[in-house]
Amino acid sequence: MDNSVIIGILGFIFSLLLLVFSAFLLTVKTNNKIGNILLASLLIVTAIDCTAFFSYYVVDVNLTLDILRIKLSGLKEPLLFLYVLSVIYSNFKLKKIHLVHLIPFLINTLILIPNFFLVDSEAKTEFYNDFMGNPEIVFSNYFGRLLTITYFGASIYYVLRYRKLLLENHTNENDFKNYKWLKQYLMLTFIAILITLTKGVIRDSGRFSIEVVEVWRIVLLLYGMFFVFWLIFKALNTPKLFRGFDVSLKTSKEMDKGDLDENYNERISDLKKYMEEHEPYLNPSLTIRNLADQLKVPMRDLSVLINQELKLHFFDFINEYRIEKAKNILSNPSKTKVTVLEILYEVGFNSKSSFNTAFKKHTGKTPTQFRKSVV
Repeated sequence: MDNSVIIGILGFIFSLLLLVFSAFLLTVKTNNKIGNILLASLLIVTAIDCTAFFSYYVVDVNLTLDILRIKLSGLKEPLLFLYVLSVIYSNFKLKKIHLVHLIPFLINTLILIPNFFLVDSEAKTEFYNDFMGNPEIVFSNYFGRLLTITYFGASIYYVLRYRKLLLENHTNENDFKNYKWLKQYLMLTFIAILITLTKGVIRDSGRFSIEVVEVWRIVLLLYGMFFVFWLIFKALNTPKLFRGFDVSLKTSKEMDKGDLDENYNERISDLKKYMEEHEPYLNPSLTIRNLADQLKVPMRDLSVLINQELKLHFFDFINEYRIEKAKNILSNPSKTKVTVLEILYEVGFNSKSSFNTAFKKHTGKTPTQFRKSVV
């Protein structure tokens, strides 16, 4: 079978899958409606872009519409970035300021007005046939690649900041599901970007045969189909996309320390005394806000105290107390019949994997190895 036919079939199936999954996202009940709309919009734009692989088999392509299709694909990067923000922040809302993300699309479209949109059909055909010979298209390609790198870099920045917020405010592994989802999503997106950029460079260089370009198109479409099936799998296994932070929440380094330095030692002493006497860490869903409420101190002060003064993330600070509690139980000769699973739940963990990881991080041994060494 000819490669162009394979590309047409794969392109049609891929676009159809994108549209079906987009319809699911737009109709399913969820707390993150804005996020679903943004992700669906991203998939729909991608589906429209992929019609180029098969549309010429079905209809005579209108040149103006095809150019608009190409320019519309420039919205994918801003939509990805906004989707990342919508997952991170539980109260994320689209505002007028977000219209700024339309500027690159408008620039790439407006520069075509003199030599394409305002000329006659014959001139449009000439422009289209010498596509890569037009300075407007060359500019758009380089500008588009710069935008791809910029938006993807911004997405990575916010996801890493999100991880820091989680470590500074939460101890429950379930609260990290958003982060894990976004990390996996961005990793797969990064691979898609590499394949797309490689295909584009090979196509635009003019040094490779059409057969080589077509092979890369097939690779891109097959990977795209894998990506969609992965999204469907995730949607079925994690029907609720998850819980985010308040958009105004800051990391400890972004907070004002205020007068904390004036009674630093006293506050540290009070905190440690409370942890030892009341054992709040036994609550597997403990957050820094919960602890601040119990201590009757501002959450900002507690965050700065733990994350900046003690040089520990809240996640590690709490786990240190949990691990010490577990070590005491594991080294107690009268509790040798208590299983590791029972112990991890007793000290505030909610999964064996997270307990083993934290225990080995703090002791260098697994819980079983530690018990054998001391009992």
